[in-house]
Amino acid sequence: MAEDRRTRRTRRALRDALVALVMERGYAALTVEDITERADVARATFYSHCRDKDDLFTRVTTELLQELGERLQPLADKSDTGFTGEPLLALLHHAEEERDLYRVILRGEGDGKPLRMFTEEAVRRIAAVFRHRAEQNHRAPRIDPEVLARAWVGEHCAVMQWWLEGEAERMPAEGLAELLLGLSKHGRYWASGFDPVG
Repeated sequence: MAEDRRTRRTRRALRDALVALVMERGYAALTVEDITERADVARATFYSHCRDKDDLFTRVTTELLQELGERLQPLADKSDTGFTGEPLLALLHHAEEERDLYRVILRGEGDGKPLRMFTEEAVRRIAAVFRHRAEQNHRAPRIDPEVLARAWVGEHCAVMQWWLEGEAERMPAEGLAELLLGLSKHGRYWASGFDPVG
């Protein structure tokens, strides 16, 4: 038990050091020595957890996705028709809690690999939700769920990056979720101020 706590503390220290240093200097300039020094962890300890800084960033991203998945799963199961805005709001709250980690991922640090991991996992989950909802409601999607999921994820990642990067007072998560929910329900034509066609 004590070893588990120690392991968790070490991993958290490495995660925090990685994120803080990327925010300060950018990913490319970092060395393992920089990370271990900031985390106050021996190099041997680092290498007992990770092969290199890329492996650390991959593990940190994987853990973030697991945490997010655990939050979103109960919400995704709540409504067969969807469009409650609850999963999106949970995502935004998670991003607020881990703001700097989301920022370095969404910026494409680490040669974009963590961003691709984040995007692909989000697309996989969202496409599955779209397919399930269509089946449950006996609907035939007008756009392939894979394409629809990629459009949804790309749009939301871009908006979320803009929102998280804002240094001035940001729109509350609830307000942003409401705007994006309206966009999801009614589309860009409606969002641009036009009345529905036909």
